[in-house]
Amino acid sequence: MKKKILVDLSILKHRNCGLGQVAFNYGRFFKEYYKKSNEFDLYVLLPKKMVGEFGPEINYISSNWVFKYFPFLLPTFDVWHAIHQLSNFKPFHKRTKLILTIHDFNFMYEKRESKSRRYLNKVQSEINRADKIICISKFSKSEAERFADLKGKSIDVIYNGVEQFDFSIAKRPDFIKSSTPFFFSIGQIKTKKNFHVLLPLMKMIPDKELYIAGKCGTPYADQIQDTIKKDNITNVHLIGEVTDSERIWLYNHCEAFLYPSLFEGFGLPVVEAMYFGKPVFTTEETSLKEIGGGLTYIWNNFEATYMKDILIAGLTVFQQSSLKAQQNIDYAKSFSYEKHMAAYMRIYKLLLSDRK
Repeated sequence: MKKKILVDLSILKHRNCGLGQVAFNYGRFFKEYYKKSNEFDLYVLLPKKMVGEFGPEINYISSNWVFKYFPFLLPTFDVWHAIHQLSNFKPFHKRTKLILTIHDFNFMYEKRESKSRRYLNKVQSEINRADKIICISKFSKSEAERFADLKGKSIDVIYNGVEQFDFSIAKRPDFIKSSTPFFFSIGQIKTKKNFHVLLPLMKMIPDKELYIAGKCGTPYADQIQDTIKKDNITNVHLIGEVTDSERIWLYNHCEAFLYPSLFEGFGLPVVEAMYFGKPVFTTEETSLKEIGGGLTYIWNNFEATYMKDILIAGLTVFQQSSLKAQQNIDYAKSFSYEKHMAAYMRIYKLLLSDRK
C-alpha cells in the first residue's frame, strides 16, 4: 500500500495574507507536478470551497471544524506537513511523522503577555511533537532558538518560494485614473507594517502617488485614514485588497516598492517586487535585511527628511544603472518554488523511509 502525506493548507481561508499566498502556491505546485503515479498519495487539507482547485490528481480533505476537535476522524497519514506553526489542525496518531514549518514569533512582540504566552505554549506543543523543524529564514531560526525549548532538535532553513508571475493577466486597476508616477506597497494594514511613517514622507513628494494594498477595517487603517484627512495628504491611498491581476500590474508599473515593516519572518513582498526588477526601500528589522540580499535600500530611522533623502538617492542610483533591475530579477528568481519544494520533497521521502 502506498504511503500517505498530508499537507495542511487550511490557512487558505485567508487567501490574501502572506501565509495564504504561500499555501496557494503549494497547491499550484502540486497541480503542476504531482501525479497519482508518484511513490506516495498526496492529500491536502483546505477550505471546502477550494476542494478540487488544484486538479484531479490530489486527494482533498475539507478543513472542517470537526477535525479540529476530533482529529481521530481524519485518515491515518505517514507524514503530516504543518506549513505554519499556528494551524488549528494536527495529526492524531503518534506514528505520523510531523514536519513543522515555523514562520515567525511576531506574537511575542505584538500580543499582550497573556495572549503571547498562550501562542508560545501552542508553538512549543508543536515543537515537542515535531519530527522535523524548518524555519523560513535564519532570523526566524534565531527566534525559535531564543523563545522555544527545541528539546535538542535541529532546525533547517528553507526559504519561501516566490511565484512565477503571469504578466499576461495584468490588469490596470480602475482606481488609477492618471499617469502620475507611483510607489507601491502591500500587506495587512496592521501596526507591525509601520505604513504610517510613509505619510509624512509622501507629503514631501507631492508629484508621486503611493498605493498601499491590503485588507483595511483595522484600527490602524482607520488611524492612517484619519491622518491622511487631518494632514491633507492627497497622494497616499489605501486601496484595500487587490486581485492577482491588479497586484501584478501594480508591481510591474510602480516606480519603487516601499516596505517599512518592523516584524517579518521572511518578507515575501520584498522578493516579489524584486522579481519585477523594482528598487525596494525597506528596513533592517528582523528578517528584511537578510532576505534583501544586499540589494535593497535601507531606512535606519523613520524621520521623513532622512527617508526622502534615501529614497531619492536610491532611485537615482537605480535608474542610472543598466544592471540593477536585472540583478533584482535574477536574485528574486533564485527563490523558486521548484527549489523550495525540492527541499521539502527530500524531507518527505526521508521521513517516509523512516516510517515502518
